Amino acid sequence: MIGFVLSVILTAIPFWAVMTGALGDTQTTALVIMGLAFVQIVVHMIYFLHMNTKSEGGWTMMALVFTAVLVVITLSGSIWVMYHMNTNMMPDMAAQLGGGM
Repeated sequence: MIGFVLSVILTAIPFWAVMTGALGDTQTTALVIMGLAFVQIVVHMIYFLHMNTKSEGGWTMMALVFTAVLVVITLSGSIWVMYHMNTNMMPDMAAQLGGGM
């Protein structure tokens, strides 16, 4: 029950922050949401997956490290691709309106 209640709270806070705009600018809201998402991942690992450092002779910790590496590679690669797609593939609207007509 503790894990469920924490998960609901950690989901409701970002939802409230986005819907009411209580935190002001979007950058602060995004940072708060990412921080709470990290806390929620930890809550899920502890309460639902029952992960700790002592179980199964350390294999659980190795699985956690492997998963963290994959998540970092996936997220950084996705951000890199989206940044370069935006920079290199999107036409500049000012140059298009001024020079091409």
